[in-house]
Amino acid sequence: MKSIKDIVKKANKCLECQKKACTVGCPLDNDIKGFIKSIKNEDYKEAYNILSKTTILESICGRICPHEKQCQGSCHKEIKKAPVKIGELESFIGDLAIKNEWKIRSKTEFKHNVAVIGGGPAGLTCAAFLKKNGINVTIYEKHNYLGGLLSHGIPEFRLPKEITEKTIQRIIDLGIDVKYNEILGKTITLNELTRKYDAIFIGIGANISNKMKITGEKLKGVFGANEFLENKKEIDLNGKTVIISGGGNVAMDIARTVKRDGAKKVIIVYRKTEKELTADIDEVNAAKKDGIKFLYKNNITKINGKKQVTSIDLIKTDYKKVKDKEILVNVKGTRHNLECDYVIRAIGSHANSKTINSLGLETTVKGRIKIDKKGHTSKKKVFAGGDVAGNIGTVAWAARAGRNAAYGIIEYLNGKKV
Repeated sequence: MKSIKDIVKKANKCLECQKKACTVGCPLDNDIKGFIKSIKNEDYKEAYNILSKTTILESICGRICPHEKQCQGSCHKEIKKAPVKIGELESFIGDLAIKNEWKIRSKTEFKHNVAVIGGGPAGLTCAAFLKKNGINVTIYEKHNYLGGLLSHGIPEFRLPKEITEKTIQRIIDLGIDVKYNEILGKTITLNELTRKYDAIFIGIGANISNKMKITGEKLKGVFGANEFLENKKEIDLNGKTVIISGGGNVAMDIARTVKRDGAKKVIIVYRKTEKELTADIDEVNAAKKDGIKFLYKNNITKINGKKQVTSIDLIKTDYKKVKDKEILVNVKGTRHNLECDYVIRAIGSHANSKTINSLGLETTVKGRIKIDKKGHTSKKKVFAGGDVAGNIGTVAWAARAGRNAAYGIIEYLNGKKV
């Protein structure tokens, strides 16, 4: 934990702007000016009280949010390239709340019962805000642990497991019931839960890795990023060459993870330029520092091997002007081969279409559950949020979706039109 002196020094850099651009840039609408002012006054409990009005993931979001694209990037001091380190201040307060066992405030009268399906960021946040407002909650989780990608998708070096576990425990300590090893469509059904509960929230995520749709993807040694992390594949990485396809934060996380697990050479293959990487610049720089190699403007066209991966075929790419528009194309005559032991796809993910289609809910053109601004689906009692509903794929946005749905459920249970 950072020293008090260092934290107060960083808080004092805040100009307390009237427009609160930082809050506008925060997916959760945290009162950033307010909680930082309390830190300046060395009233840390009040800083926590202010933050906990809008979030229950202070220690987590303070560490892993893409701050330079959100709150920190909106800070007026960003113009001078000296923004307030909002993430550090938030995680400090969150850690202090864990250390001092500051309780999450909640009502004690419970009138309704709600089922939350999925214990990831959206589900946990929805459950917490429902419980805070006097509603009984039961979480149905497919794993034997909660957290979703917080627990299995984010490496230890970015988010310590202890922080995740203690944050989740604080939420459970509100009095939330949890049923583990429950899979929607297998051990439980939506119709079952609809009969049993006053409302349902679906936050099962979109955890099936997209495929490259090339020859060789079924070979042993080819993994999807989500499946690799979620199932904690036991593979021998020592001295091996690993290819990562993708250019986002997940690609950086995977690359740095396998490097730490003993891989001799780790190469990120990205079909666009370095400037077009979607990963946060801090994550890219950290990957480079860890010795990760980058191969830009290259496209993987085939994965080779009989049973096990032995190499990949690539072709170089470049931009070509077509009808006044720049498009990315493969460059003829530039095919080449790269030997490797493993290939991991980190090119996005999608929801389980079989599960979603079985729910009888209206869906979007992209196959996600269709919801309104308050998370309400096409069924009366059913709400949804997070990746499964096509919300922006970050932890903070998933949490925002869970919170929105919680308030939508509260309105619905109180007899208001949602």
